[in-house]
Amino acid sequence: MAHASTPQERRLQRSWYWYDWAVTGYLTVSITVLFGPYVTSVANRAACPTQPADQDCQNTLSVLGLGIAPGSLVPFTTTVATILAAIAIVFFGSYADRAKRPTRMLGALALVGSLCAMAMCLITGTRWQLACLLLIATTVAMIASLTIYNAIMCRITPPDDRDRVSTTGWAFGYASGGLLLALSLGVVQAPGTFGLDTSTAVRIIFFVAGLWWLVFSLPTVVRLDHLPAMSEGTSGSSLTQLRRTFAELRSYPQTWRFLIAYLFFNDGVQTVIAAATIYGKFQLKLSESQLIITILLVQFVAFGGALAFGRLARRFPAKQVVLASLAWWTVVLIAAFFLPARNFPLWLVLAVAIGLVLGGSQSLSRSLYSHLIPHGKEAEFFSLYQAMERGTSWLGTFVFGLVYQVFHDYRLSIIALVIFFAVGGLLLRRVDVRRGIADVGNVAPRIV
Repeated sequence: MAHASTPQERRLQRSWYWYDWAVTGYLTVSITVLFGPYVTSVANRAACPTQPADQDCQNTLSVLGLGIAPGSLVPFTTTVATILAAIAIVFFGSYADRAKRPTRMLGALALVGSLCAMAMCLITGTRWQLACLLLIATTVAMIASLTIYNAIMCRITPPDDRDRVSTTGWAFGYASGGLLLALSLGVVQAPGTFGLDTSTAVRIIFFVAGLWWLVFSLPTVVRLDHLPAMSEGTSGSSLTQLRRTFAELRSYPQTWRFLIAYLFFNDGVQTVIAAATIYGKFQLKLSESQLIITILLVQFVAFGGALAFGRLARRFPAKQVVLASLAWWTVVLIAAFFLPARNFPLWLVLAVAIGLVLGGSQSLSRSLYSHLIPHGKEAEFFSLYQAMERGTSWLGTFVFGLVYQVFHDYRLSIIALVIFFAVGGLLLRRVDVRRGIADVGNVAPRIV
């Protein structure tokens, strides 16, 4: 019989939330808001040095012998970063299941990732190559660490409480992102107050966001250090364990179907998050301050949205709530396609619409998946999940960048993402959640 969390489990959960606070603050400010527009401007200066950096550049950059449009550089780099992360995390996931102190590995990855994040302050002039390398390094470290982080949730939370814990973690992260964004807004809006130009202000924020990741990781790493290994009796190399995981996954068809559905609709979500500020700055001609205000609004709306979705999941099956959110995402993208340039009020309305479903669709997907994996194999199964999860997306960003590479029109790039929500929703409808929970031998929550 499923049960609610004990007082000891709740104490562990409160420590667990801090890593969401740490990594989401960095992710929101550096990657979601500033990195894309800033590095696209850096790439534009390198390819078209005689024109303003915020104008469309028709020249290309040479990347490993390939001609890449400056406006496609960040989406394509994100694609490469996530593919490399997907390769790396399967090794970290299978090892984490056997580690006696998995949070120590999480701490090491957080250290590497945060140091590379702080090094983004060195991206100046036309140094787009450094920007690409740092984005790849931070992405691999972040996604690998989140594999371990997600798996720990299963160790400290009973099935009936996972929706609550997952949505609370997301809400905690959105509050962190909102707070750090508010601080960043003051620096970017009034750089003269500190004797800085806008470019220098952005680079200082890169450093602070990386430091934020490092410092606020400590409560999770230190307080959960006593956790035992996530499973016993697992042996063999990471590659061998990966083959075993895929072989075992074939025995759980509902889990496999969920992962494929999640691949599509989460790629859509992650690409919208990653590309929103690029779309706002270069297609809709909005300023950096307007973009920060927008994402700040999204953060606080998403905080409430994540908690509201947690309440909805107490009354309705999580799968049905996620399906409704995917329909909402489709409407948002269609509205974004028709949004006129320089119309900041309508852009804010769209931001509210995104915030309402952003946290809930992601957090409920995480908790739903946690019911579909066998006990004792959390980290290795979450390593597969993390390959399709937050922060970046490989297939969606590739499509976004490819459409821009061909047409030089971000409106076409954004509307192309509708296909990910449509396909993901259709595949999710075919997942039999109750049967999937029974297949892996887990206890079903009260509402399925």
